[in-house]
Amino acid sequence: MVIRTHLVDGWFSQLEFNMGVASIKQLPPDQGREVAFAGRSNVGKSSVINKITRRRALARTSKSPGRTRELNFFSYSQDRHLVDLPGYGYAKVTESQKQNWAKLLDHYLMHRQALACLFLVMDIRHPMGKFDTQMLDFARECDLPVHILLNKADKLSKSAATAALHKIQQQMAQDQVSCQLFSALKNTGVEEARQRLADYLYAEATDKKVPR
Repeated sequence: MVIRTHLVDGWFSQLEFNMGVASIKQLPPDQGREVAFAGRSNVGKSSVINKITRRRALARTSKSPGRTRELNFFSYSQDRHLVDLPGYGYAKVTESQKQNWAKLLDHYLMHRQALACLFLVMDIRHPMGKFDTQMLDFARECDLPVHILLNKADKLSKSAATAALHKIQQQMAQDQVSCQLFSALKNTGVEEARQRLADYLYAEATDKKVPR
């Protein structure tokens, strides 16, 4: 599935912040198509989103991990959204806040019909950690496709990065999981990630597996 012809050049840079969602009742209407980005708080998820959208500050970046505290919806049109999920693993928040996040994320991932794919950002030097595995298991249970971005590929030699990519591809061979190298710093894999994003955002509704 490749979606190219009806997209204007630079469509990804037209994404704008729409709303932050902190509870289930605040979620926008469940229509159209969405791609959600998830990752540990220190993997550079915000930098990845900004690089893909060619925007310096669409998603907030910070030296303090865990700055994303809501489901942030970025919209291209009324029914096409990129969703930045709260970073997990290092966010310094209260236990009650973590429980609220878990409830909201569980509901969003399990019941959101517009959600077409989860982009899971990992640090290529430390991939497939406990939380990454949990997200993959959750996606498997929900029959949700996953595209893994192995970020910070510039931190490894080309051969080591390729070996890490192949290892995860072999591990995920039986699942609805694709994987690529990425570097927000060196622009590695940006075009491939944009194309994947377009594929999932603009595929016909009949291509999406429902219900979950």
